[in-house]
Amino acid sequence: MKTGLIFHSILFSILFFSCSCKGPEPQPVSKMLTVGPDSLLFSANGGIDTIHLSTDASEWRIEASESWVSTSVGFGVAKQKDIIVTVAASDVSHLRSAKLTISAPEADTFYVHIKQDALSALLYPDYNQPIAPDATGMSRTATQLAGEMYMGWNLGNTLEVPGNETGWGNPKATQLLIDSVKAAGFNLVRLPCAWDSYLEDRNTAKVSAWWLARVKEVIDYCYKNNMYVILNIHWDGGWLENNVTTAKQAENNAKQKAIWQQIAMHLREYDDHLLFAGTNEPNVDNAAQMTVLYSYLQTFIDAVRQTGGRNAYRTLVVQGPSTDIAKTNQLMTRMPNDDVPNRLMAEVHYYTPWNFCGMDKDETWGKMFYYWGSANHSATDATRNATWGEEAELKRLFGLMKARFTDKGIPIILGEFGAMRRNQLTGDNLTKHLASRAYFYECVAREGRNSGMIPCLWDTGIHANNNMGIFVRSSGAIADRQAYNALMKGATEATFPF
Repeated sequence: MKTGLIFHSILFSILFFSCSCKGPEPQPVSKMLTVGPDSLLFSANGGIDTIHLSTDASEWRIEASESWVSTSVGFGVAKQKDIIVTVAASDVSHLRSAKLTISAPEADTFYVHIKQDALSALLYPDYNQPIAPDATGMSRTATQLAGEMYMGWNLGNTLEVPGNETGWGNPKATQLLIDSVKAAGFNLVRLPCAWDSYLEDRNTAKVSAWWLARVKEVIDYCYKNNMYVILNIHWDGGWLENNVTTAKQAENNAKQKAIWQQIAMHLREYDDHLLFAGTNEPNVDNAAQMTVLYSYLQTFIDAVRQTGGRNAYRTLVVQGPSTDIAKTNQLMTRMPNDDVPNRLMAEVHYYTPWNFCGMDKDETWGKMFYYWGSANHSATDATRNATWGEEAELKRLFGLMKARFTDKGIPIILGEFGAMRRNQLTGDNLTKHLASRAYFYECVAREGRNSGMIPCLWDTGIHANNNMGIFVRSSGAIADRQAYNALMKGATEATFPF
């Protein structure tokens, strides 16, 4: 080796070392930034907590190291700020950790360390006490049951009210009311029902015994009239239907199983007049969410079947994404798995166009419609005529359900439909609006049954402006005879395929 080459190599190393040691000049810290607390601990169920930020810097920024952690804001300029930290339910079997990094110009960076318990911490007790399958009174298939159902009615705004049956202005349901519904020609009652707000212990998802007894009492009102009953888990605070996401999938499936085990065991003595529906209107917009919804529906089916008794054969109702017809046609490419053949029904709802059915104020994207149907448009109030979603669209959408389900031997529960009565209108405008509403009911009933759907009217029980009440809850009298007559006319004129 040459001496000159060695000397130059040593010199280069010394120069490189001295240069690399200097590094960038440190930034002076002249601003204050503090965050407290510096650590948060979450259960496997996830949840929310709050950190407080204080700074005199011109701006600040917060970043989470993991996708299962989110904050209510990501940056800001406020000097004092409470920041909500949200952690999704765990889907792993080990303790997991994350870090929030809070930084500001000319200030020290601050860190908040987050830890979350393992998935095993959110497993609820196994409530199932199975008995042997019992086929007594359970011989009819889903299509045979559908052939016996005529028109359905919803006990709306009652059992699904969180924590209080009368909390939304209706009296408690009575035998007199259900007798009246049957006498009016309805032979199916859909019972929207809350459960989460009736848990006596949230750590175990234990449903209060008195609430199970009350729901059973209302079912018995229907059974005394030889009516069919669909019992569901309704909106219930949105714990399931607003969280059809991978972040909530593990938590919601555990809860779904625990609650349905208890419902199914408490009611497994009933024959095939009682049907269970796994969800209500699960909010789903894409294929990834549809995969999560399939898991919720599968958990429901498996939980019910495993309790045994008559539940081993009970017909069950599964909901399409958002119970929206277009989304269901696009995303629900199959039914969930069930070991018992021909014991599943599908469910969708119909409030199209929303401008006519449920919209109570004008929005930037559209105005309220008061008049529906080509023969009911107003010449003097033309800005309130429906501009979409009328007869042709109704037939098109119902045709999609017929092709997707009915033609394959799968009955469909049209679990909700209705249109608000706009009592603020007067004179000819009110007359034309009420005619439009009655015609809408007639068309839904007729075309729904023609397509293999059992229509279930949504009844709010209230008769004030912007409501959908048909019956007077206290007496059972029919308060909206025009809408009722149109509904029955449409059902009578239909040809049901099952």
